Amino acid sequence: MYTSCFKKLFPALLLILAATEINAQPAGSAAEDSIRHIVNTTFIAMKESDTILLKTCFTEGALLQTFAPGKGGKTTIVTETVSSFARSIASLPKGMADEQVEFERIQIDGHMAAVWAPFKLFLNGKFYSCGVNNIQLVRLNNEWKIQYILDTRRKDNCK
Repeated sequence: MYTSCFKKLFPALLLILAATEINAQPAGSAAEDSIRHIVNTTFIAMKESDTILLKTCFTEGALLQTFAPGKGGKTTIVTETVSSFARSIASLPKGMADEQVEFERIQIDGHMAAVWAPFKLFLNGKFYSCGVNNIQLVRLNNEWKIQYILDTRRKDNCK
């Protein structure tokens, strides 16, 4: 009885295992390399004040958010579009903003990825702030693009 049941379920189990292998991304995979590339390109574009390159890193409608101090000591979240971020980058002299990131964690499931990337931001070569970028990416037309960034910013307790 168990043998006939196993024989009937075996093909389905093989399909499930194959599907799992297709979606799983081993560490150091081509997908991780592509994700690192698009994130690094974002910060290269920022440093170079290259808004055209910067915009290629994001999906249409992507959002950037950061925590900010609000009235009465309450924390608020400030939201910015890619277009408005690009305008602020365009106003900076080339080489002024240098955000250096570490890739602490990259998680991938199919067409979605999450990056946890501590950073240090330098303006004109001087330390300005640090924090963590939480970056959400999507793979559309076989290209990884940033859909969302939420970051923290502080002046102390940097790694």
